[in-house]
Amino acid sequence: MPKLTKRFVEAVRPGPKGTAAWDDEVTGFGLRVYPSGKRSYIIQYRSRGRCRRYTIGRHGIWTPEMARREAKALLGNVARGNDPAEEREEDRRALTIKQLCEQYIEDMEAGLIMGKGGRPKRASTIEIDVGRIRRHIIPLLGTRRVRDITKPDMNNLMKDIIAGKTRVVMKTEKLRGKAIVRGGRGTAIRTMGLLGGIFSYAVEAGVIDHNPTHGLRKPKYQVRDRRLSEAEYRILGGILRQAQKSDNYRLHAEILWILAVTGCRRGEIINLRWSEVDIEGSCLRLIDSKEDASVRPIGLPVIEYLESKRSQRTGTYVFPGQGIDNAVGNFPQSWKKLLTDTPLWDVTPHVLRQSFASIANDLGFTEITIAALIGHAKGSVTSRNVHTLDSTLIMAADTVAGYLKALLVGVEFRRNTYTLDRESRRSAIEHMLIESRPAPKPKLLEYWDSGR
Repeated sequence: MPKLTKRFVEAVRPGPKGTAAWDDEVTGFGLRVYPSGKRSYIIQYRSRGRCRRYTIGRHGIWTPEMARREAKALLGNVARGNDPAEEREEDRRALTIKQLCEQYIEDMEAGLIMGKGGRPKRASTIEIDVGRIRRHIIPLLGTRRVRDITKPDMNNLMKDIIAGKTRVVMKTEKLRGKAIVRGGRGTAIRTMGLLGGIFSYAVEAGVIDHNPTHGLRKPKYQVRDRRLSEAEYRILGGILRQAQKSDNYRLHAEILWILAVTGCRRGEIINLRWSEVDIEGSCLRLIDSKEDASVRPIGLPVIEYLESKRSQRTGTYVFPGQGIDNAVGNFPQSWKKLLTDTPLWDVTPHVLRQSFASIANDLGFTEITIAALIGHAKGSVTSRNVHTLDSTLIMAADTVAGYLKALLVGVEFRRNTYTLDRESRRSAIEHMLIESRPAPKPKLLEYWDSGR
């Protein structure tokens, strides 16, 4: 057992379940290294026949020398019959909601709070959670003691957020940035879900015995069923063609077009890197989508667009910003300016995503195929290890993207019912294949003739 020094502490590598190392100078004084790489100083001792561990603090905030002195003092108290771990547990039971939330944020940022799929929460998720904690939970409950919170308190909190009692305009760390906090039903549902996780964290830490959010009746999400009609796609195409004539809106109009013909999420396209574009594989290999790494089939219109822009643009991002090598900014503002005072004033990126899925459904594709096209959690193409996509998925992406491209340029398809007939579907494919690479054409038309 070596002496714990700064060099030794920073050299220790964690195992799959973490690692502990002990000091040779002070018996019971040690270091705990978590799987995430975070390091904390601890002591281990026996009290009333039980082996106990007590965390002194994190490396970086505490130096080995400071932690060793603290360990000597704590172990001295143990020799006099005290139990530091039990005393801390008593202190924790008197925690306020604000103190609990700050501890939760600290562990969340250290990678100790697991999110979707049992993985540490992503940076974007942490940012959203911290915002909800500091803009809704702490202002309404921050001074209350954790052990005093009851289910009626949770119900009242939810009602207050729905009523907009936390409504405020706040400055953010970004230059000239501000956050408009409105509250509402959706915010209340998500905040209560987060608070349920915070109380589960408190139960695991021994702060409280039960979670006061369990059994709480929450309002249902208001499901948005908005989708673009074919006429609205033609209107959108006209707006985009006009926007591309302006230097101020050209890049944002291209992003909007890509969103329409791929069904991707807004952030996936705005932050798209050239290293994630697989031209030969006809897909995007997204490193950090909402579903973690995700392979997304894309149609020929998108492939041809990316091929045409690759030689024109330098840097990391497909849609570069100004100055330093970063992604383009101000997309939400441009989106709003382009669509305000038009029949599409209520269209959002999520509406485009829903519309893409709806068109794919109209074209006869199965639910699992559509899930794979848009990168939904139920899709089957969400692995880093997928190198070659099934040809059916690629042809599905070609079909939907080609059909939407045709609508955006103003093509009107004949239809007997809302479900497209075979000839209209074939016309969409033929329109998509005009001036495209010749190789896919026979195979794609054969695919449609097969009746799939």
